[in-house]
Amino acid sequence: MAKPQVELVFSFLYIASLTFLLVTCIARNEPQPIDDVSCGDALKTMMPCQPYLNGSEPKPAGPCCLAVEKVKELANSTQVRQDLCECFKKAAPDLGVDPERAKALPGLCHVQLPVPIDPNIDCSKVPFGNYYNPGA
Repeated sequence: MAKPQVELVFSFLYIASLTFLLVTCIARNEPQPIDDVSCGDALKTMMPCQPYLNGSEPKPAGPCCLAVEKVKELANSTQVRQDLCECFKKAAPDLGVDPERAKALPGLCHVQLPVPIDPNIDCSKVPFGNYYNPGA
């Protein structure tokens, strides 16, 4: 009987710690508006991907891939794509993102994403007119 309660407590603590990291990141790096979406909103959208991006899950789950699809929808202009790129780049270290997993995420979700999810990229030099494909 105690085991389910312990698992529930650990689940709550995991969610609370992720929320704390997100809030801390947002508070420290004042979110810049990205047309109709703030950096904080973009990071919240990508939260379902956190378990995959930090290495605690072997592959992205369905909600994560839906989040990647949502980011694709948000990235509707060059300026938005550049802003999203900078947002993800700045937040990645604070959120424990593995750069290799970040690069692989769009392909694993079968989404051609016009925004690199890569903490090591120079966002000003990405060919934002095309879909980003690091393997090409």
